[in-house]
Amino acid sequence: MSDKSVNVESRTSSQDKRWTIMAALLGTNTAIMLFQGIEQESDPKQIREIALSIIAATLPFQGIYFLIYTYMLENNGKLSEEITNRLDRASAVCQVIAYLSLVGVGMMWYNISIFVGIFFLVSTVLAVLFIRIAMAPVVSSSKKGA
Repeated sequence: MSDKSVNVESRTSSQDKRWTIMAALLGTNTAIMLFQGIEQESDPKQIREIALSIIAATLPFQGIYFLIYTYMLENNGKLSEEITNRLDRASAVCQVIAYLSLVGVGMMWYNISIFVGIFFLVSTVLAVLFIRIAMAPVVSSSKKGA
């Protein structure tokens, strides 16, 4: 491996998890755009059009996330703290916007069945809340009193 290539071993576990989630989301959204786009041409529906528009609007942010991620890996240790913080914030914004694509996916499921759509949206909200709670920093009881 050359000095200029990305060192995969240097990635942290949380970075790997975020990257994997974003890659799965990008793959899912691309597949939905392809297959539901074909379906939209043959059987146009307004809810599908709106859902596809939401998903399409999030795709560039998913791509930008991967560009930022790769750039930061390739320049690990070479970037100033200010630039690193800016890129981290930009990456976080891209992730949040990418997660909004789940609204479009939910609408697509709602288009298939009202019950499937409602349960998908409710479970998505609960899953996001669960992950946010699970990923929140833990404050030990000994530090609270200090």
